Amino acid sequence: VQLQASGGGLVQAGDSQRLSCAASGRTVSSYTVAWFRQAPGKEREFVAAIFRSYGRPVYGETVKGRFTMSRDNAKNTAYLQMNSLKREDTAVYYCAADSSLIYSSLTNADAYDYWGQGTLVTVSS
Repeated sequence: VQLQASGGGLVQAGDSQRLSCAASGRTVSSYTVAWFRQAPGKEREFVAAIFRSYGRPVYGETVKGRFTMSRDNAKNTAYLQMNSLKREDTAVYYCAADSSLIYSSLTNADAYDYWGQGTLVTVSS
């Protein structure tokens, strides 16, 4: 499975941005798909995930209420809609996927086998 994250760029605080994660090589409709981010000098942080093909999105506390994750299984693509962006949202955003991850490991980056290359989101004030 190859994952390609896109949609990053420079935005103003308060703006919205949508990231995409396109999968290829295999249909990932039954996989758990997640977004993580890593800011300079910080550890990788869980952002959002959808467990397998039917789960409701789960969000990290810092993005809850502002970010929305969705997936289009027909397009083999996941999305992260980011609203009300803040400077502290500046980071490289990664998408990840796994076919056998258990629910209790949803927020654990080490549990995911497949990773995209990351897309940089920079929020300026």
